[in-house]
Amino acid sequence: MIVELSLKQKTATLACITAAACGLSLAIGPRMLPQTLLTAVTLYLLSGERPTLLFATVRTLPRDINAAWVFLRLSLVLHRYEKRKMTVVRRFEEVAARNPSKVALLMDDQRFTFDEVRRLSDRVACHFRSKGFSRGDTVALLMETRCEYPCVWLGLAKLGVVTALINTNLRRETLRHSIAVANSKAIIVSEELAGAIAEIIDQDGIKGLPIFVYGSDQSSEQTKFDQLPEAENLRQALDGVQCDEDLSTIWRDISPRDKLVYIYTSGTTGMPKAAVITNSRFIMMGTGVYYMLALRDDDIIYNSLPLYHSAGGMVGIGSVLLCGLTAALRKKFSASNFFADCIKYNCTVAQYIGEICRFVLTTPAKPTDTQHQVRMMFGNGLRPQIWTQFASRFNIKQIGEFYGSTEGNSNLMNLDNTVGAVGFVPAFARTFYPVTLVRCEEETGEIIRNSDGFCIRCKPGEAGVFIGKIEMKKALNSYVGYADKKASEKKVLRDVFAKGDMFFNSGDILVTDLFGYYYFKDRTGDTFRWRGENVATSEVEGVITNIVGLKDCAVYGVDIPGTEGKAGMAAIVDTAGKLDLVQLGAGIRGSLPAYARPLFIRVLSELPMTTTFKLKKRDLQLDGYNLEKVKDAIYYLQGDGSYRRFEQADFEVVSSGKGKF
Repeated sequence: MIVELSLKQKTATLACITAAACGLSLAIGPRMLPQTLLTAVTLYLLSGERPTLLFATVRTLPRDINAAWVFLRLSLVLHRYEKRKMTVVRRFEEVAARNPSKVALLMDDQRFTFDEVRRLSDRVACHFRSKGFSRGDTVALLMETRCEYPCVWLGLAKLGVVTALINTNLRRETLRHSIAVANSKAIIVSEELAGAIAEIIDQDGIKGLPIFVYGSDQSSEQTKFDQLPEAENLRQALDGVQCDEDLSTIWRDISPRDKLVYIYTSGTTGMPKAAVITNSRFIMMGTGVYYMLALRDDDIIYNSLPLYHSAGGMVGIGSVLLCGLTAALRKKFSASNFFADCIKYNCTVAQYIGEICRFVLTTPAKPTDTQHQVRMMFGNGLRPQIWTQFASRFNIKQIGEFYGSTEGNSNLMNLDNTVGAVGFVPAFARTFYPVTLVRCEEETGEIIRNSDGFCIRCKPGEAGVFIGKIEMKKALNSYVGYADKKASEKKVLRDVFAKGDMFFNSGDILVTDLFGYYYFKDRTGDTFRWRGENVATSEVEGVITNIVGLKDCAVYGVDIPGTEGKAGMAAIVDTAGKLDLVQLGAGIRGSLPAYARPLFIRVLSELPMTTTFKLKKRDLQLDGYNLEKVKDAIYYLQGDGSYRRFEQADFEVVSSGKGKF
């Protein structure tokens, strides 16, 4: 896009470019320094601009030169992969051939070398090929974290089969929907989760699907699983597979733009959505972290995140399969064992989401806090308020905070340890990596357009919605979206700065400063984040309404001091005073995962509405759980899943940031 600039803007831009050249001349040799410096000052004086622009350019020059070098290396690697039509399977086969005896995955007493991962994935491919599965089919995978997890979907990928990575917390209708929306032709489930599938076995989209249960070491070949008697014991079947055929004749025909897996996201409303992860996107994410953070080939990454998530299953596992690193896995995150595990496995790098850091920080101080070898942690959601304290207590030299959505085309990464920042984009890079912030209504997240119908870019210090330009011919900027095309289209902004252009709408509000650093501020719309998960309010509202049989219910997120994200609060209309809190608590426990259960229940006679009968959730959010504002009864979620009256003493504990959640 060509933009007409005023004389001031042109000369100011030239001044910045010359300042950059000045810095480069220092790096290369001082001979041209006087000339370039004189030119920069002259152009700056002609521009009439305030000194902040020039100051920011010079101030960030070392950072930007380093970023340019890192970005160039990554771009060259991705370009080479693109020319070779690289897929995840093809790249993994190269890594495994180079390091067959190196340990790829660690968990408890298990050790999987790269060759063992390759051989198990081959057996998976051969077995499902014998069952008639082929390129383009989808298989749902509901399995808790274990070393075999990536081997299963990698084996299916060797056939071109897409794996839907199902959230293990889902139950009943949300679980059924997640499997059905991906058009799954079979289900693989680990033995401990078989009961969740048994609950929906006769429902639409599930009934009649072949089911493969991955049993325990103790399961015999004749084992019949009580809850799923017709299912095949996949573990035993794989042990008996003899895979002698050359699978490369199949996977070499797979395209980088072919679907690899589905990773689910709550989106802005409704049921979980299946985000399409192609081979090229998986490679970009997994390889990107390796190069951007300058990871080492001998690094061991501690990954206690669930493998159905993009952070744990794509970024973390991608570093193993694509770059040859080692990952130490844990079935379920434990704050007290976090650094003890890092010591046990000799980890040098660890992953996090914001809540992990907060939970670890609340554990009592002990010698293992600094006896580990972890030099770097990377992830997203680390609150600026605890950033320095966390890094200091646990002696973490570098924090690689990043920002991005599973389905999006725009990502940011903090390369220089700037506290609180999710990344930066140098001024010179905006042409190559076109992301920006645009103005929006703070309460609704609705994009604001000018009189010509175009979006308005935010100035430094002004919060706005983060968007990224969609360019389908470039792997870095392409956008595939969800399995549901209508849901994909809702995330696309058109005619943003020019007629015909397209941008991905992240739905997140960020703010940037003069130096190009980005800081996360909030989420737009009705989705909020709690315990590292996105919670769709409409989904929770639907569940609660079905349980209590009441007409009006509003769910929203409220801030709690000392915690990351927003806690759920439900306002329920009960004019007759017949709300059964015991029934409500039991229904919520049976229908919603822990992170989606409202922490607070507010019971009131009517919900505030506009003249067009739209709920005023903003008013409810402002009231929150503040007993000085709210005269209605408020109830508080207990550890056993029940609700009891929220009293003044509870309010004082929660509002002081001393509550435990």
